Amino acid sequence: METSDVRARYVIEPPPVPCLPVIGTDAVFPIRRVYCVGRNFAAHAIEMGHDPEKEPPFFFQKNPDNVFVGGDFPYPPQSNDVHFEIEMVVALGQGGRDIPLARALDHVFGYAVGLDMTRRDLQGKAKDMGRPWEVGKAFERSAPCGPVKPASAVGHPSDGAIWLDVNGERRQTGDLNQMIWKVPEIITYLSGLFTLAPGDLIFSGTPSGVGPVAKGDIMKGHVDGVGDIEFRVA
Repeated sequence: METSDVRARYVIEPPPVPCLPVIGTDAVFPIRRVYCVGRNFAAHAIEMGHDPEKEPPFFFQKNPDNVFVGGDFPYPPQSNDVHFEIEMVVALGQGGRDIPLARALDHVFGYAVGLDMTRRDLQGKAKDMGRPWEVGKAFERSAPCGPVKPASAVGHPSDGAIWLDVNGERRQTGDLNQMIWKVPEIITYLSGLFTLAPGDLIFSGTPSGVGPVAKGDIMKGHVDGVGDIEFRVA
C-alpha cells in the first residue's frame, strides 16, 4: 500500500516525527524512543540515597515528543520541586537485540547534550507508592536537548567534563569516566531488555549536584567534545 493511501485512511492527522538537528548538515535525526539510565554516576546514586555498588543498571523512558531544541522550558504544573539533571545523550543509528559489547559502539550515530528535567516531588510520591515514574519524568518539554554531533566528528567520548550552570553558578560537575555503566555496556544491557532501533536516544546518567529550578533561571550545560545547551525556565 502506498504511503499516500495509508495517510488517507487516518481518522486524524498523524503527529509530526520529533527530530533533532545534526551538526554539520541540514538533515535531522528522527526520534523513535527515549531511554534514560537511572543513577549512573556513583556520587549521584549516593545523594539519592542508594549504594551504587549493589545496583545493576535500570532504565525508565520519556516520550519522544518530550524532547525539544531551543526555546524556553516551561515550569510544569502540579509540582513545586522541579530538578535539573545534565546528561550526555547517545543517538543510535543502528538497532538490534542482544548486541555484543565489542560491537555496541558501531550502533551509535552520534551524541548530544540533554537534561532530564524531573518533577521530583511527584517522582518521590510515585516511589513511595510503588508506582511508575512517568508523572515525574515524562511531562511536556521535560527533555531539552542540543543538536546531535555525529560520532564521525566527535568519536566516542569516554572521558571529559560534564557540567551545568544555573544563573552562572556551577551546580553540577563531573567527568564521563565516572559513569558506572559505560556507553557500550548500557547499549548491550539495554538491548537484552528491548529491541533497539535507529532513532533511539539514550540519556546516559547525571553527575551529583542535582537541584531545583525556579522561573527565570538560565540553564547552561556542557559535555566536552559534544557541545553546549542553554535555555531559560519560563
